[in-house]
Amino acid sequence: THLKEKTFYGYDMDESMVRIGLMNLMMHGISSPNIEQRDTLSKKFNEDNHYDVIMANPPFKGSIDKGDINEGLSLNTTKTELLFINRIIRSLKVGGRAGMIVPDGVLFGSSTAHKQARKMLLNDCELQGIISMPSGVFKPYAGVSTAILVFVKGGETERVWFYDMESDGFTLDDKRTKINGGGDLPDIVEKWKNRKSKRDNDRGSKFFWVDKKEIEKADFDLSVNRY
Repeated sequence: THLKEKTFYGYDMDESMVRIGLMNLMMHGISSPNIEQRDTLSKKFNEDNHYDVIMANPPFKGSIDKGDINEGLSLNTTKTELLFINRIIRSLKVGGRAGMIVPDGVLFGSSTAHKQARKMLLNDCELQGIISMPSGVFKPYAGVSTAILVFVKGGETERVWFYDMESDGFTLDDKRTKINGGGDLPDIVEKWKNRKSKRDNDRGSKFFWVDKKEIEKADFDLSVNRY
């Protein structure tokens, strides 16, 4: 009963997406899914320190009216891809984990809000990993390059694990034809699980560690190509 009624929660502004989410969970045996049509960046949403795990693929390049932004969000911006970082950190319990997808610009954007968002990830969280994905993984809907951020709320970052994904097992054109056994995905899972036991740190390989101090010196740049 707990799994079916009190485990999975989700929010979307789009009525069709809410309907698809509800149907998907019901087809997977969740008889009373908690999916609601709500704007989680707005003043009406107030669920701070609430969740153990948050997984999100928030909208890119969106904007919200300044007067609608929730007062609890401290980033001085109307860019939704930055505000969602702020929102997810606030919504997690201390020790809660998140996996979220962001457009590449979040990793290296030079505005004050971009830097502030990255400082938030490094100073208010343990930013554990960044998996850089090639442009095309979200085609035919969007061609933008993206990355997965993996972080834990609370504590502080000492070093960040980077992986430069080249393939997700599908072609990177609009057809997205299957090409091989998951591309880099099986390797990412294996290397992630064993990342702490790896002693050498080859910056020329697909994956490597970067100390927080080096990231600070690079103006908090989190793009894999920088290192």
